[in-house]
Amino acid sequence: MREFKGNMTNLSWLGLSEQKVKETEKNAALSKQLSTIIAVAEEALKQTGKSKDELTKQQGTLLYQLGTKIKPQCAGNIPLVVGYIISGGIKSEAQVTAALDYLLANAVHDVEVAAFEKACGVGVVVTHDQIEDTVSVVIEKYKNQLIADRYTFNVGKLLGEVRSLLPWADGSYVKKEVDLRILELIGPKTVDDLAPKKKIKKEEKPQEKKQAAKKSPEAGVSAAKVPQENGYPEESEGAATIEELMRTRAHFHKVGENYTTDGYITTPKTKELLKKHVEATGGKVITRFPPEPNGVLHIGHAKAININFGYAKAHGGLCNLRFDDTNPEKEEEKFFTAIEDIVHWLGYTPARITHSSDNFQQLYEWAVELIKKGHAYVCHQKVEDIRGFEVQLSPWRDRPIEESLQLFQDMKNGKFDEGEATLRLKMTLEEGKVDPVAYRIKYVPHHRTGDKWCIYPTYDYTHCLCDSIENITHSLCTKEFQSRRSSYYALCNMLDIYCPVQWEYGRLNVNYTVVSKRKILKLIDSKIVKILEAIFSREKAWVLRRLKLWKGRCDWDDPRLFTLTALRRRGIPPEAINAFVAKLGLTMTQMVIDPHVLDATVRDHLNVTAPRTMAVLEGLKMTIENFDEMNLPSTVTVPDFPSDPQCNKTHEVAFDRVVYIERSDYRQYYSLIAAFKAIQNERHSVESLGNGKLISVVPE
Repeated sequence: MREFKGNMTNLSWLGLSEQKVKETEKNAALSKQLSTIIAVAEEALKQTGKSKDELTKQQGTLLYQLGTKIKPQCAGNIPLVVGYIISGGIKSEAQVTAALDYLLANAVHDVEVAAFEKACGVGVVVTHDQIEDTVSVVIEKYKNQLIADRYTFNVGKLLGEVRSLLPWADGSYVKKEVDLRILELIGPKTVDDLAPKKKIKKEEKPQEKKQAAKKSPEAGVSAAKVPQENGYPEESEGAATIEELMRTRAHFHKVGENYTTDGYITTPKTKELLKKHVEATGGKVITRFPPEPNGVLHIGHAKAININFGYAKAHGGLCNLRFDDTNPEKEEEKFFTAIEDIVHWLGYTPARITHSSDNFQQLYEWAVELIKKGHAYVCHQKVEDIRGFEVQLSPWRDRPIEESLQLFQDMKNGKFDEGEATLRLKMTLEEGKVDPVAYRIKYVPHHRTGDKWCIYPTYDYTHCLCDSIENITHSLCTKEFQSRRSSYYALCNMLDIYCPVQWEYGRLNVNYTVVSKRKILKLIDSKIVKILEAIFSREKAWVLRRLKLWKGRCDWDDPRLFTLTALRRRGIPPEAINAFVAKLGLTMTQMVIDPHVLDATVRDHLNVTAPRTMAVLEGLKMTIENFDEMNLPSTVTVPDFPSDPQCNKTHEVAFDRVVYIERSDYRQYYSLIAAFKAIQNERHSVESLGNGKLISVVPE
C-alpha cells in the first residue's frame, strides 16, 4: 500500500523519487502523458473498489514505463493497458513492452482481446518450479564454460536465454535462481576472482588496422555524433554498393505499415487510406528524388540520388524524378535537362518524371479546403515581419473564413502586388517557426504553365502533398527537413489524404569547396575566378599556371567545382561516385569530407577498371648518346592492370635513344637512373651521373 499525496497528477504517487519527479517535470510531453495515465489509473482503481493509496510499487513502476514507452499512435489504448495493470493481468515490464509492441503493430486495426492477451502473456502463470527447471537446463548447457571462466563468464547470456524460454517469468526470481545455481556450481568468489583483471591488448590484424585508419579523423571524414534516430544506427558503416547498404542498414517501415514509425500521426481514416495506398502501389516501395531546377547538381546530391534510387532498387521498388518547380524566378530549362542527364549518368532510370507544377490545380483546391476548415488564412504582414522565430502572431490570423476565401481568390486573380498578401498555415514547426507561408504572389511566367498562375506554393506546402499524390512510401530527405516533419504529417491529416512517412539522413558536405547552388551561381554570375584559387587547390603555383587557361570559362562544369557535371568533366566515372556514397554509410550525422577521400575512391575504382596509360604532360627531351652500345630492347612490356595478378593483359611501350620525361623528374637524374635500373632488371650497375660510364644523357 502507498499513500496518495494530493491529486492524481502528483508524479510521486507512481513511486518516483523526488529527484526523478523533478527530472520528469522538465519533460512537458512526458508529464502530460503521465497525468493522463494517472487519471485513468484512478478511475480503474475506483471501478475495482480500491482506494487511491492501494496502488502497489510494482504497478506504479509499470504505469511509469507505459508513459515513457507508448507511441502517440497508440495513445488511444492507454485505458486498455492501464486496466490490465491495475487488475493484475500485466505484472512485468516484459508484458508492458509486449503489449505496446502489439498495439503499435495494430495501430490502425481494432484490438482483438484474445490476441492481445496472448501477445502479452495475460493469464500466463510461470511457477517457481518451472523457473528452477529451466535455469537448471541452461546452467547445464554452459557448465564447462562456467567452470573454466568462473565469475568472468557473462551472466547476461544465461539470463537472456532463460527469458527467451520463459518470457513472462518473474525477472527478479530468475536472477536470484541463476546466481544461486552458479554459486552451487563453482563456489563463492576467491581472492583470484576478486583481483582486478589485467587488460590484454589485442593485436590488431592488418585488415583491422586498415579499417581503423579509414575511420580515423585523418582519413578525411569528420562528423559530430548524434543520438540514434529514424530506425537506423547512430553511425552505419559503409558497404560495397548502395543497394547492399540500403538493404542491410536502412531499417525503415514496411509498405503500408506507416503507423509503426515514431512520430507518425494516425486518424480515424488512416486505416482506409493505407489500404487504398497499398492497392495503388501494389505493395511496392516508391521513393522520389525531388531537386529544385535552379542549378546543376553537386556531390551532395549524389548522396540523395543514390539513397532514393538505391533504396527503391534494393527492395524491388520504383523511384520518381520529381522537379520541384514552384519558383519560376530561378528555374531554367537547361537545369531540367542537366539534372535528368546526371541521373542517367549515375546509372539510374526514373520510373516517372514528374513536376510539382503538374499538381498546381489540385494544390490550389486543397488550399481552399484548408481555409474552409480554419487551418489557413490570408495575411498581409511583410516578409521582414514574419522572418525569424520570435515573432508576433499575425493580426489577421483570426479573420473570418469567408473573408480569407475571397482574398485568396483575389490573390489568384492578380488583385494584389507581390508581397502584399500571402496564405499562411496555422501551425508551429518543431524549430519554433510559426504559421509558415503556403502561397505567395509572383508575377513571373512559369516555364510550363505560362502566365496561368500568379500565386505559387512554397516547399513546405507542396512537398508532402505531392508525395501523397504520387503515393510515395518513403519520403527520404536530408536532416535539415526534420523540423518540417510536423507540418508534413499535419497537412496530410488536415486534408484527410494518404500521409507518407518522412525519413531523414545526414547531409554530405565537402571541405575546401563550395557546394551550395546559390553560392556557385553567384561565382558564375560575378565571373569570379581568382577567388577559386584558394578554394580548389592545395598548390598555389599549380593554380596560377592554369588560371590563364580557365579564366572566363567559369561555369557549372568548371573542373574546380564539385558539381557532378564538373566531376564528369574531370573524368571521374559515375561508378566511383556511387561507390564513394556507399562507403560513407547511412547516418543521421552531417558529414564533412575532405576531397582526398573522394580521390582515393576514384583511384581504387580506376585501379581495377582503367588500363594503364603513360603520358608526359610537361616533357623534357632527353637523348641517350650511348644507347646503341647498351643493347636495350626496343619495346618494354607493361601490364594493363598491375594490381590484378589474375589479369594477363599487357601493352608494349616503344623505347629509343630519344625519350621524354617529366620536367619535375629532372632532378640529378635520380628518377631517370631508377628507370634504367628497372629496364635492365639490375643486370648492370648504374652509378650516379658524372661517375657512371654506362649512360650518357644529354637534355635538350
